[in-house]
Amino acid sequence: MPPPPSAPRLGDLERAVMELLWSGAADRPQGASVREVLEGLPADRDLAYTTVMTVLDRLAKKGLVTRERDGRAWRYTPAGTRESLTAETMRASLGDATDRRTALLHFLDGATPEELDDLRAALSEVEQRRG
Repeated sequence: MPPPPSAPRLGDLERAVMELLWSGAADRPQGASVREVLEGLPADRDLAYTTVMTVLDRLAKKGLVTRERDGRAWRYTPAGTRESLTAETMRASLGDATDRRTALLHFLDGATPEELDDLRAALSEVEQRRG
């Protein structure tokens, strides 16, 4: 699937909400309500219900979560995985570069041997899929 013109950028609270939804996706395939998300966030954040509701609404508008009516409330589920959002962000960042090859070289210069092994394995898998 082609990347969107720009990958959504997540704020700190948006990231925390997405992490909560991703980590709970297996336990809650039906999604989470605003109340469940609020209760799952660290208590030291001292957030209002309406703040979490606004964040979830923004995430829905960005296409990062889907929502479905459950009585009078909404249930929210991640629209994709952490990995798919990471890939989308990487594609958007590369799309912003005037010299993609140089940007990739800078990225790879800072990679650990394990990351380079992961990259080689991923490239091999993509080449096998494409035949």
